[in-house]
Amino acid sequence: MVGFIGLGNLGSAIAKRLQKMGEDIIVWNRTPQKAQNLGFKSVATPNVLWEQCDTVLMCLFESSAVESVLEGETGLLNGMKNGKTLIDLTTNHFDSVLKFHEAVAKTGGAYLEAPVFGSVVPATKGEVTVVASGDEKTFLTCKPLLEKFGKNIFHLPTPSSASKMKLINNLCLGSFMATLAECTTLGEACGIEKKSLLEILGVGGGQSLVLAAKTQKLINEDFSPHFSNAAINKDLHCLQDLAYSLGRPLYTAAIPKELYSKMKDLGKGDEDFSAIYQLLK
Repeated sequence: MVGFIGLGNLGSAIAKRLQKMGEDIIVWNRTPQKAQNLGFKSVATPNVLWEQCDTVLMCLFESSAVESVLEGETGLLNGMKNGKTLIDLTTNHFDSVLKFHEAVAKTGGAYLEAPVFGSVVPATKGEVTVVASGDEKTFLTCKPLLEKFGKNIFHLPTPSSASKMKLINNLCLGSFMATLAECTTLGEACGIEKKSLLEILGVGGGQSLVLAAKTQKLINEDFSPHFSNAAINKDLHCLQDLAYSLGRPLYTAAIPKELYSKMKDLGKGDEDFSAIYQLLK
């Protein structure tokens, strides 16, 4: 039995993939009805998962949500002990995740920081990338489970390294998407049909995993969320904190971060981050 916490867009996709791969999944979710609607068995509080599971995966929006699930009488830290492992798939703040490593270690349990690179569609197919940080023994123990939904698995042993790597990756993700959206709107202004424009970009300078994943969304203008404006905006804010902590300037992240901030301001935080096309059109 494997425990799972966090049935957002990505979490639901990963939990369903694990179930498809033969894992018996039991969940805790803030909204119990969502777990029922997805067909998962659920428990009343996070710490109850430890009664039935040796491993719990957690996929939440941000570090404050992780902290709230860990703490308190019904939190995950209450009941965790030797032999229990928490795999945290959340994209955490690089400072906060250090506290989570320390807090779990004090219980005698094991903590693997393992942010996911990729979104709903690759998670459903078992094709996301996972970068993990933490004790090598814990990583090797967890790797077979990670491989059930991840195609590429990396280990950066030093705590917080995986979270930092995820933020750096999302600089590429956010800035590429903003550039591709602007290229699309500029081409349309020139009278070039959007489908042809994106096909040409896809074999030209725009060739990327981002464009491959978002071409159909741009064509159909279907911005149902796989990875939201709110999520990329949060990650670019954390990246800015990282650069500040290193005493380094951050050039190419600044404008995309503010563009995604504007999308949130327009009430479009829950839309897919490819919806930035609407802002630039």
